[in-house]
Amino acid sequence: MQNRQRPLLTLIALTLAALPVTPAIPAEGGVTVDVTVTGLRNTKGRVIACMTSDERRFPRCRDVEGSYKANAAAADEMVLHFTGVIPGTYAIALLHDENENGRADRALSMIPREGFGFSRDAPVRMGPPDFEDAAFPVGSESLNQTIRMRYIL
Repeated sequence: MQNRQRPLLTLIALTLAALPVTPAIPAEGGVTVDVTVTGLRNTKGRVIACMTSDERRFPRCRDVEGSYKANAAAADEMVLHFTGVIPGTYAIALLHDENENGRADRALSMIPREGFGFSRDAPVRMGPPDFEDAAFPVGSESLNQTIRMRYIL
């Protein structure tokens, strides 16, 4: 690839990453799931959110068919909007990517350095919660969720 094309591709990639919500599969009709994120410790970086119905891929639902993603600049108060959501059972995972490197940074290979949160404030023990603990039903009406961001370090 020529060097002249790389800045354009980078610009396109950054523009796509800044979109507030991107359904992995466009759903005709569907409902909206609004997520209020609380407890952010600062406004650095981005909040990355993923909502999936695939329990085998939760909480890491990158490139999972039927998942919905949101990526928004951190703010004191934030509401994420997942649109076109088809009825089913879903779980949401959040990451406060403070340094914007696109991944969850860890200390000693296990302890999260950045904030995280899960739908239904699912309990975190020795790792992320099970899908069942974070799962909630989506029917024919739009709904609201509140997820509290948690920090260990």
